[in-house]
Amino acid sequence: MVSDMAEAVGGRAEQLRSSGLRPGWTTGACATAAATAAYTALLTGEFPDPVTITLPKGQQPAFALAGEELEERRSAMAAVVKDAGDDPDVTHGAVVRATVRPAAAGSGVLFRAGSGVGTVTKAGLPLAVGEPAINPVPRQMMRDAVAAVAARHGGTGDVTIEISIDDGAEIARSTWNPRLGILGGLSVLGTTGIVVPYSCSAWIDSIRRGVDVARAAGRTHVAGCTGSTSERVAVAEHGLPEDALLDMGDFAGAVLKYLRRHPVERLTIAGGFAKLSKLAAGHLDLHSARSQVDKGFLAALAREGGAGPELAAAVAAANTGLEAVQLCAAAGVPLGDLVARGARATALGVLREAPVAVDVICIDRAGTVVGRAEPLANGQS
Repeated sequence: MVSDMAEAVGGRAEQLRSSGLRPGWTTGACATAAATAAYTALLTGEFPDPVTITLPKGQQPAFALAGEELEERRSAMAAVVKDAGDDPDVTHGAVVRATVRPAAAGSGVLFRAGSGVGTVTKAGLPLAVGEPAINPVPRQMMRDAVAAVAARHGGTGDVTIEISIDDGAEIARSTWNPRLGILGGLSVLGTTGIVVPYSCSAWIDSIRRGVDVARAAGRTHVAGCTGSTSERVAVAEHGLPEDALLDMGDFAGAVLKYLRRHPVERLTIAGGFAKLSKLAAGHLDLHSARSQVDKGFLAALAREGGAGPELAAAVAAANTGLEAVQLCAAAGVPLGDLVARGARATALGVLREAPVAVDVICIDRAGTVVGRAEPLANGQS
């Protein structure tokens, strides 16, 4: 049975029950809960445990405290353990701490990055360079919480909130933060306060922020890569700097749709042959659970490339996409190039009128290029 968290998700509750997946809480929600408890203790001398907060859409979850420290009238610290539910979130189990101190009259709520929370060092993010990596929605959640606590207990609402995350600098190495120029730790994220399992919203948001950072740095050529091997190939082919590399993973559609609204001059799509064959067939989500390699589609492409009936049948019966491309390569049929061109056509279809030229590189598991399509933009031939 899904816990009460499912009720907090509102319209998604039934879907989560049927999937058996349990939702969780964002780092922003955890930071808000910790800050609420700490400020309450600073004003009253007592930590509420559990502490209840209000999320942007009105849900009111309660959080148990994992730690508390009070230095009367000077500071209060409360800690919450992040529960990401059944989502494979690298921050699941992280301890999020908020230390609240009085600030000068009229200053409002000020934010500081404690240990394990990053600092912004590159333009293009929704925060200014030098700011702690506490995103706008979590900041507003904490401001609202401070105002509510101040109203209940006679406070001024003028405080400094320092957020820290235990082992955050180490955990951040598994995220996009270093590439985005967020150094020293994790970001405090979340727009709803709720983590929906396997929504991959954090990954897609990182793709968008990667495009923003590249554009702000003046990059005119970016690469969307399905993995580390294709990323190395893209760098070797084009000499792209790190901030021009987008860890696309399976989310080709996320890259293309965001570039449609925020274009750069050129996009290189680099990835494994099998994944890019899905893109060529029109799929924008390349995950194996949501799209499959279509051997019939590959056989049809092979016939277009000159394959006879026997080779086409072998391609249709191949165990893997890689076997199909190897069979065709041995027969002199450029299946890899045909898939690359098909992937480029799908990408241009999503980009529509955006002024982005697209080229594609298909590789095998060893990183050998097995197909490519040269740069082409909509309206070119």
